[in-house]
Amino acid sequence: MPENNDTNENRGSDKSDTPGQKKSIRDFAVFAGVGFQMMAVIGVCAFIGYKLDEYYHHETQWITALSGVFGVCISIYQTIRQLKS
Repeated sequence: MPENNDTNENRGSDKSDTPGQKKSIRDFAVFAGVGFQMMAVIGVCAFIGYKLDEYYHHETQWITALSGVFGVCISIYQTIRQLKS
C-alpha cells in the first residue's frame, strides 16, 4: 500500500519557508547587523571626540567633527571588507 505523504507530521509544517526565503531572511539579518555596526563605530568615535573637546574646552567642537568623519571612514571600510567575503 503506498504511503500517504500528508501525515499529521507534515500538516503542521509551514510550507512558506522555501530555501529562497530563508536566504533572504539571512541576508536581511546580515545587512541589519552591518547597519548597527556602522552606527556603533560612528557613535563611539563621535563620543570620544566630544569628550576630548569637553576636556580641552574648545569653543568649536572640531575634534568631534573630525572623529565623526573618521568613524564614517572606518565604518565604510569595515562594511566593504565584510560584504566582499
